[in-house]
Amino acid sequence: MAAPGWLTPRRRSATARSVLAGEASAEAARKTALTGPEGPAEAGTEEADAELLEALEAVEGPAEPAFPVAGDDLAAAFFDLDNTVMQGAAIFHFGRGLYKREFFRRRELARFAWQQAWFRLAGVEDPEHMQDARDSALSIVKGHRVSELMAIGEEIYDEYMAERIWPGTRALAQAHLDAGQKVWLVTAAPVETATIIARRLGLTGALGTVAESVDGVYTGRLVGEPLHGPAKAEAVRALAAAEGLELERCAAYSDSHNDIPMLSLVGHPYAINPDTKLRKHARINDWRLRDYRTGRKAVKVGVPAAAGVGAIAGGAAAAIALHRRRK
Repeated sequence: MAAPGWLTPRRRSATARSVLAGEASAEAARKTALTGPEGPAEAGTEEADAELLEALEAVEGPAEPAFPVAGDDLAAAFFDLDNTVMQGAAIFHFGRGLYKREFFRRRELARFAWQQAWFRLAGVEDPEHMQDARDSALSIVKGHRVSELMAIGEEIYDEYMAERIWPGTRALAQAHLDAGQKVWLVTAAPVETATIIARRLGLTGALGTVAESVDGVYTGRLVGEPLHGPAKAEAVRALAAAEGLELERCAAYSDSHNDIPMLSLVGHPYAINPDTKLRKHARINDWRLRDYRTGRKAVKVGVPAAAGVGAIAGGAAAAIALHRRRK
């Protein structure tokens, strides 16, 4: 029996489409960005603030001078989202929220649940696997208004994403804001979803996958390709040029080896909760390393704490629980 198409790896050439996706994302990001580096960051608890201070001390690597440099308006920071700023993948949490609102059926939810379980089990982003998840999402939102999905996205953030933000990474982003620099999310998630998350965290804005819309209605197609791998680097390059930034003075943060092209663009690359390949690359190139995951000191790097049978069972349990709520 042949494997389903979404489980079968595919090769694709993406150079021209990566540039198109990056430029479209940079244009969308600038249109929706806050007017300054400050934003309406949500207030944290005393316990959360203590976690932030503790997380900032979780440094692996050589000592470094004070960074970011206060007042350096030629610098900015670029943060990957999934497993860097937020635990798990934003697109899966978004899919779960859409199911709750009856945008699709149980069969499609089961697929989302399995994809999330696979993501947690592997601990890394597979570009083909992630694209299939986005293809599923595009088919679901086709014909819906952008404004409708934005409003729903605000609710989904509160329901599934707000409690999944890594305090340590958020503290790093806040340090750049405090230094007077702009901070951007860079993610394969839809730019609308990414923009909501950026605004809720008080960041400047977001670079994300741009879905085509006509007269405010989604067509079910992308502009270029998903903002993943080389496309992220193109988006950062395009945004830096438009904003008058010097990339050598900028910083970038990610957990995935797929983002090495983006990390290599800047003068201050950071590996956050890195997968095995990124950790190795970071050590070879003397990049800074930070790991905020519980119980992830020296073993099983790149495999989430909830990996294995428990991850798969958790995905299935989520699907069952959601179905029961509808009854």
